[in-house]
Amino acid sequence: MEYGYARVSSKEQHEDRQMIALADCGVEVKNIYVDKQSGKDFNRPQYKRLLKKIKPGDTIFIKSIDRLGRNYEEIMDHWRVITKVRQVYIVVLDMPLLDTREKERDLTGIFIADLVLQILSYVAQTEREFNRQRQAEGIAAARARGVRLGRPPLPRPETLEGLCRAYHNNKITSHAAAVQLGICARTFRVWAEEYADAY
Repeated sequence: MEYGYARVSSKEQHEDRQMIALADCGVEVKNIYVDKQSGKDFNRPQYKRLLKKIKPGDTIFIKSIDRLGRNYEEIMDHWRVITKVRQVYIVVLDMPLLDTREKERDLTGIFIADLVLQILSYVAQTEREFNRQRQAEGIAAARARGVRLGRPPLPRPETLEGLCRAYHNNKITSHAAAVQLGICARTFRVWAEEYADAY
């Protein structure tokens, strides 16, 4: 059997380009498994379903190695398990060297393919790490410019101080105070602590 695996990093992204490439290889739509989540690890529902489905002699098509994952060590581990232990072929469409169906490869060809796999897996992981670093730097730069990130703070009601005093004097529970203010009890407790520091 021939299967396809596609992955995008979030529900907002579209897998159309991968689906077209897999269909062009003759993979039936019903045999294509799609995950919409990060490639940081292999804990993905559709990928797990695919692993349960495959049998020796089957073939898995993927568009590029980073669609399989972005963790160098895990890519190498899963590649070995699929191809060596499960005896299933993998074809990476963007990299013809990574086609384990090739029967006529000599030792040099196998060595080159292994090197290419290691390099591409390493690049996939470093790209993910660079993206996280760039994101962190962007957030830090925005904060330095005074940009406030996240949800805007809730306005403090006029009755808050009196309720905080009542709470600290054990005259009202945090839940009852939160109900009066129309907020959650956790938020009230945070505000109450801030007022306690000001007393």
